[in-house]
Amino acid sequence: MAALSLQGIRKSFGETEVIHGVDLDIDHREFVVLVGPSGCGKSTLLRLIAGLEDISAGSLEVDGVDMTDEEPTTRGIAMVFQSYALYPHMTVEQNMGFGLKMAGATKTEIRRRVGEVAKILQLAPLLARKPKQLSGGQRQRVAIGRALVRDPKIFLFDEPLSNLDAELRVQMRVEIARLHHALNATMVYVTHDQVEAMTMADRIVVLRDGYVEQVGSPMTLYHHPANTFVAQFIGSPKMNLLPARVTRIAEGSIAVDVEGLASVSLPLAAMSTGGEDGVATLGIRPEQISVTDAGQESIRLAVEVAEHLGGTTFLYGRTVSGTAMVVQAEGADRTKPGDVIPVHLHPRRCHLFDGAGAAFKRLDPEM
Repeated sequence: MAALSLQGIRKSFGETEVIHGVDLDIDHREFVVLVGPSGCGKSTLLRLIAGLEDISAGSLEVDGVDMTDEEPTTRGIAMVFQSYALYPHMTVEQNMGFGLKMAGATKTEIRRRVGEVAKILQLAPLLARKPKQLSGGQRQRVAIGRALVRDPKIFLFDEPLSNLDAELRVQMRVEIARLHHALNATMVYVTHDQVEAMTMADRIVVLRDGYVEQVGSPMTLYHHPANTFVAQFIGSPKMNLLPARVTRIAEGSIAVDVEGLASVSLPLAAMSTGGEDGVATLGIRPEQISVTDAGQESIRLAVEVAEHLGGTTFLYGRTVSGTAMVVQAEGADRTKPGDVIPVHLHPRRCHLFDGAGAAFKRLDPEM
């Protein structure tokens, strides 16, 4: 497999620039997921890598070789699209081998490669079927197989699971992850679903409006978000953000007032004063908030919705100041809409963001 390097990649459509100087290095055998909201540029960036769109500025290298201006067929890259794009009049075997046929491979070579890949994807019993005789998951595997038979250096996936139902998406996530480990392949995968990103990636690239917001492992992004955008995009339900004010900065700690509580001391490095007049934002994830007894210093939460999921319950409500908050409670929790409950924030689990939304550095690296 191959390494991929993007240096200062930009893309403009007319006067409108949609990709703004992306720098990214992807190692051999790495599984990298590009994630972000609709319109952030993730699919455009994938098409630039594939050569389906021209790069306006910057360079792209595969294994140290400049591929910026090379045709898609010479880059050693295969792409699996959101649409299966299978030929309805062809069998599974013919669909999988079509690219090799166009490249001039012999019938013997095509049969050998298709047979090998069909065995890997458990498609061998289906080779004589037409696409209309297949399930959605089987069609997606055929589309993946069509890429595999070409034996590319790098695999690109553009939201390949978005057309599948929820149960099948979970199954195909597992199959693609298993395939990555079996092939030791370099893969770049685009999705808007942060759950897919968290469960599949070696590293995640979070994009917003054509800019890279943060790159890191799933757990790094979850526990050490660089800013409020990443903090709320990664994680489901998303991180709670509460208005706060920095009241004191000391070595190894920052004190803040939040939601009427007395000063809360957070184990954070002092990087700024939190902006004008100490304005800041305190972040904490739903599972790191405790429903507590009234005697402990707490925030009062007026519950609006109680979402019971069996082993877990999510309580959606608002604080006295009207700030929305989600709390993860035990599955057997009996809280009902209309209840007002005390909840406790654990200081060591809190994040703090300055007035511009940038995160203060944590002093507990195990988080």
